[in-house]
Amino acid sequence: MTTTATAPAPTGTDDLEALRAVVAGRLVTPTDDDFQAVRTPWVVNVAQQPAAVLEVAHVGDVVEAVRWAAAHGRSVSAQPTGHAPRTTLDGTLMLRTRALQGIEVDPVRRTATVGAGVKWGELCDALDGTGLMALAGSNPDPSVVGLLLGGGVSWFTRAHGFTANSVVSVDLVDPCGELVHVTRASDPDLFWAIRGGGGDFGIVVRVELALFEAPEMYGGQLLWPVEHAPAVLRAFRDLALVAPRELTLWAHVLHFPPIPDVPEPLRGRSFVNVAATYLGSAQMAEILLWSLRDAAPVEVDLMAPFTPGGLGAVAAEPTDPMPGMEHSMLLDGLDDEAIDALCAAVVDPRTCPLMIVQLRGLGGAFADENPSGGAVRPVPEPFQLFAMGVPAVPALVEAIPFGFAAIDTALGRLASGHRMPNFVGLGQDDASGYDDARLARLRELKRQRDPEGVIRSNKPVLGR
Repeated sequence: MTTTATAPAPTGTDDLEALRAVVAGRLVTPTDDDFQAVRTPWVVNVAQQPAAVLEVAHVGDVVEAVRWAAAHGRSVSAQPTGHAPRTTLDGTLMLRTRALQGIEVDPVRRTATVGAGVKWGELCDALDGTGLMALAGSNPDPSVVGLLLGGGVSWFTRAHGFTANSVVSVDLVDPCGELVHVTRASDPDLFWAIRGGGGDFGIVVRVELALFEAPEMYGGQLLWPVEHAPAVLRAFRDLALVAPRELTLWAHVLHFPPIPDVPEPLRGRSFVNVAATYLGSAQMAEILLWSLRDAAPVEVDLMAPFTPGGLGAVAAEPTDPMPGMEHSMLLDGLDDEAIDALCAAVVDPRTCPLMIVQLRGLGGAFADENPSGGAVRPVPEPFQLFAMGVPAVPALVEAIPFGFAAIDTALGRLASGHRMPNFVGLGQDDASGYDDARLARLRELKRQRDPEGVIRSNKPVLGR
């Protein structure tokens, strides 16, 4: 049976003043003029309503905040940037941990130790010239810690596994307000849970990650006018199913708005594209990519060698705060009928309210059972569908869910019912990110370690 957390009582002024007296960082409350701006996440249309926001100055502030929450019957949460916000954080003391910086690269041990406020782009920049790379996500703006707590999907997961399983050690503040160093040897259960099980087990302040040899790397995007989507998606599908683990392929249908922020060649137009990374030489990559280039005449070619610091430019995802609505599913297959149905639903910008519809080729280490891995579920499904709408005007708030429904109709017969935790959208079941055994183990550990619910993640394993 799932236990549901109860809503916290209102936080009194005296309670907050007690916290303010013991922290160095700024405590922002609803009485402050900038409270609305401070509480707003990166996804700006999610109206989070925390009781207060603490902009922590150092690790000691996190310790004091958790001890305060435990003493006053409150819940505390962490959100460095707010790329995956939820209203499940309403009523909590929210910690902005961006000030917890520091990057230490050990080239001998092949590890990087980073503070909870470090973004992926900052770590990747620090790795340039070292000959090493981390299992970074596609966007340079999210924090390292935020990504890995939900499992972490990298351009290099097909070759090296989930980001969460590259964790060597974690420093966190537990529900009792104690700063603890967690490794496989020191606390096997907690070490398992924090690698993909979400942020329900402590406030992470520092993490040590394994690094991997960075060979030559090649990648970028190929873009075609959207009318070529059926042919390009078939070529993408066929190549993704047989690609070596060093090659990762994501396909997109993109509808660019007619706004100045979009470069002139793309502004106001629609495209189908394939974004790719290859761990190896440009020459070998192009041999593997020939079937894509042969599918239809390429209009825009952005393929080039890159370094770890240039990884964010491969997908070129937005890094500035914006509104967004997301939807995902894992697919057991992708046949011609499904591709045709998907194209009918999403290629016409006059009827499709979504900005991005993405198909990721999975396989490789996604599906590997890792006996020493964490709570992240192996993914045997060969493809993931991810869609995002940008509700820039009120009419799109109502239209975007209809776009998601059209995708469900087109591909629903191939959906496995599971999702990857980092991709579960609002309105989708957070539990679908785990199998039954992992979810039961996470819930039991939460009951044992945090029976009062002092720590609350944005996707609580016990439900809201």
